[in-house]
Amino acid sequence: MIVEYLVLFVVAALAGGIASLSGFGIGSLLTPLLALRMDLQLAVAAVSIPHFLATAVRFFLLRRHLRREILLSFGIWSALGGISGALLHNIAGSPLLIKILATLLVFAGGSGMLSLSEKLKIPAKLSWLAGLLSGLFGGLVGNQGGIRAAALMSFDLPRHEFVAAATAVGLIVDLARMPVYLAWRSADLVPLSLPILIACAGVLVGTWLGKPVLGQLPEKTFRQIVSFTILSLGIWLFIRA
Repeated sequence: MIVEYLVLFVVAALAGGIASLSGFGIGSLLTPLLALRMDLQLAVAAVSIPHFLATAVRFFLLRRHLRREILLSFGIWSALGGISGALLHNIAGSPLLIKILATLLVFAGGSGMLSLSEKLKIPAKLSWLAGLLSGLFGGLVGNQGGIRAAALMSFDLPRHEFVAAATAVGLIVDLARMPVYLAWRSADLVPLSLPILIACAGVLVGTWLGKPVLGQLPEKTFRQIVSFTILSLGIWLFIRA
């Protein structure tokens, strides 16, 4: 049991560090780890707690870099999508749903690695749709970060503004979906208090250590890291499906 908790802390710290650099990754790493011991829906609900905590801290650290127009055009619709996805998250294990998400992530990540994403811009009038879809997937399968980051890459934001926008939107989605999870699965989450606390401690450590690294990354290297992370997540989802 001690070894399992140690692994959980290390993975959570790694997830927090990756999220500090890319704006996402906590749900992508922690959800499958917890799903080894519980059903996927419960894992999504459990991970939403450390995810919210780390996202709130990251937002506080990056709040000065937030562009409000991105938050209003993208974030509000992400919140609506998050609520809808959370209400429907009993179908989170659908292989078809996971394959659709994986396809989108592989395409987005591959395009970014080949620098094709710079030519594939989302029109401003469709930013609401990108936000809605990212929030919807977040509520359904707990992996909204990848598709959200893929959408935000088309806005060509500097690294600090990118992570700040991804973080702010993630925080909105968490605030929208967590009450639904807690209302439906609170009785199941209480026995998981210790692993949830360990995961919270891990993501906070990773968030704190990852913040200085972000400031040292060149813009091109940052975009390659984000694209590689998105691509890797898409491939992993294909394998899982």
